[in-house]
Amino acid sequence: MITVSTDKTKLDVPFIQHFLKDIYWAAGRTIEEVQTTIDASVCFGIYLNDQQIGFARVITDYVVFGYVMDVFITEEHRGKGYSSILIENMMNEPILKDIKIWRLATTDAHFLYRKFGFTQLEHPEKLMEKKL
Repeated sequence: MITVSTDKTKLDVPFIQHFLKDIYWAAGRTIEEVQTTIDASVCFGIYLNDQQIGFARVITDYVVFGYVMDVFITEEHRGKGYSSILIENMMNEPILKDIKIWRLATTDAHFLYRKFGFTQLEHPEKLMEKKL
């Protein structure tokens, strides 16, 4: 049975850190850094028979803006629709219902996010970033 939960006490932080530490967007992230990001975000764990198989989080002010980050399903569970279940639960989460602008960055999952209304940026020239 698949379930999705926002209960942070159910999250397997070592599992999350183990996956993220080797992935291109979070390479080298320590367990302490992962915990800090969890503490500062609305988090979603996805579970198969109570075992965590994926994760996602949203940074938000709950009204104007939400940024989707760290979305993953473990390799052995991909291709079964679980990422769609995870994103659908995120987009339908009652505490996030008032967000007017959602954003994310992806290298290879455009097909997934398009199903939920994400498009290319309307004005990418207006965005800026600073990296350390």
